[in-house]
Amino acid sequence: MAITAAMVKELREATGAGMMDAKKALTENNGDMEAATDWLRTKGLAKAAKKSGRTAAEGLVAVATDAGTAVAVEVNSETDFVAKNAEFQDMVAGIAKAALGAADVDALKTADLGGKTVEDTITDKIATIGENMSVRRMAKISGDNVVSYIHNAAAEGMGKIGVLVAFSGDDEGFARQVAMHVAAVNPAALNEDELDQTIVDKERQVQIDIARESGKPEQVIEKMIEGRMKKFLAEVTLVNQAFVVNPDLTVGAAAQEAGVELKGFIRLEVGEGIEKKEENFAEEVAKAAQG
Repeated sequence: MAITAAMVKELREATGAGMMDAKKALTENNGDMEAATDWLRTKGLAKAAKKSGRTAAEGLVAVATDAGTAVAVEVNSETDFVAKNAEFQDMVAGIAKAALGAADVDALKTADLGGKTVEDTITDKIATIGENMSVRRMAKISGDNVVSYIHNAAAEGMGKIGVLVAFSGDDEGFARQVAMHVAAVNPAALNEDELDQTIVDKERQVQIDIARESGKPEQVIEKMIEGRMKKFLAEVTLVNQAFVVNPDLTVGAAAQEAGVELKGFIRLEVGEGIEKKEENFAEEVAKAAQG
């Protein structure tokens, strides 16, 4: 596979590796970006421990709750200008409420919204505002109690990041602090049992490769991997993370002190994992001026 300058640039930005190292990593892994990132980590050449999806699309995440059920919905637009548009925001709020009664995104698109389906409502809004829009995803959670938190709010119940936390107990204030923690730290799962095994297996293999690069004996390597995996699991699971409100406690320990049992969480961020073509604004204006 031909390795392009754009691919090298993307890998460099994601890992902090040098240009030649990034190119070699891509060449060694036939252009596979994730494999190249792991290769750089194995060689100790990646400055970033993990790669996060580039946020490229605009729009809003909106949340809606009804008793012990809550939903978060991401509705995308092409520009942030539209995300600040009152018409767009009203539509997004309506879609979030409709999502409470929908099982998934496909069902949401056919749900009723003021006499039209959600899909038809979006089509009409595209014609009115003149910009492409879509309902990208939704996630629902239920529990004895559910709290929501919006980060970078654009209007009530919607913004760039939406978090829902389901819990048992009476301390809603604490649960909202946990929701703020989730927004800031972005854990991969509630606990080790709920963590995707493929994530664990992939990290373990990377750590094995890193340890073997050190040339240490196999029995020493096993102990190194055990410690590193324990640290990894503490970093990516909510209950084991240091609580941002009180770093001396894990989130799980703080919950126990508050008399709260955390049941689950949802975190949606606008544009998460979507690639967006970067455009040079000056060049764009120059082209427009030339007709």
